[in-house]
Amino acid sequence: MSDHAKTPLLRIGVPSKGRLAEISAQLLNDAGVSFRRNERSLFALCRGMPVEVIFLRTDDIPVLTAEGAIDLGITGADLVAESGEKLIHRLDLGIGSCRLALCVAEDSAVTDARQLAGKRVATSFPRITRQWLAERGVEAHFVELSGSVEIMINLGVADAIVDLVETGSTLAANRLRVLDEIGRYETVLVQNEQVRDAATADRIVRRLEGIVIARNWSLLEYNVPRTRLAEAEKITPGFNSPTVSGLEDPDWCAVRAMVKRGEAHAIMERLDAIGASAIIETQIANCRL
Repeated sequence: MSDHAKTPLLRIGVPSKGRLAEISAQLLNDAGVSFRRNERSLFALCRGMPVEVIFLRTDDIPVLTAEGAIDLGITGADLVAESGEKLIHRLDLGIGSCRLALCVAEDSAVTDARQLAGKRVATSFPRITRQWLAERGVEAHFVELSGSVEIMINLGVADAIVDLVETGSTLAANRLRVLDEIGRYETVLVQNEQVRDAATADRIVRRLEGIVIARNWSLLEYNVPRTRLAEAEKITPGFNSPTVSGLEDPDWCAVRAMVKRGEAHAIMERLDAIGASAIIETQIANCRL
């Protein structure tokens, strides 16, 4: 029997369709968990690792992870919360950020969630919504749906809705306004409590963590007069400290430092203001911090 056959395959559940499916596949590929999907198959073996990828409905992944059908799952934190399943949270993936909001019609007289007592609330998230309203002493009638929640007020089916909001354009198109925000969520990696291969699971988590962290950082390289080095080091202290190298011209030195990617433009402007030159930003693909 081969070593591969002796090793239990770790199963990772990923979304089968949509943008999250593409993002999840790219994230795993960037982490070296590479696979090729056959369009007709719901399974794919990873190259060089005892791992099998299973393509599933996003909202089924929390339940199937809890039941042990899969060991790791990539899905929305909102779906994990709605499922009520007991899962191990391994990693926030930094993608798919959204908010769950309680919304009413633009011309509604409702200004406080407590005014919804006894009213109809349409949502695909009854568990989260019921708990949130209960914490405020509100008992409502729930219209549970799997989609098209945003049109329920206009159809006369509900007095309010609870739905995911990203840009707000859908709300505007349906003449809705946010009454309150229930929570903020993003895509997460979760694990069941009886994982088949804990060592491989930890290895994958560490790899994914390296990709996720790297997306938040850039590497800045620049030359600066040695007389301004102390100022430059305050601007770019780096993760632990910057790397400083001497140049052939003794009056100048070269500096390399990690900076938060979202702050890179402002930092480059500050460096330019103190006389730094040849300032280069390089995106980091992977790292261990």
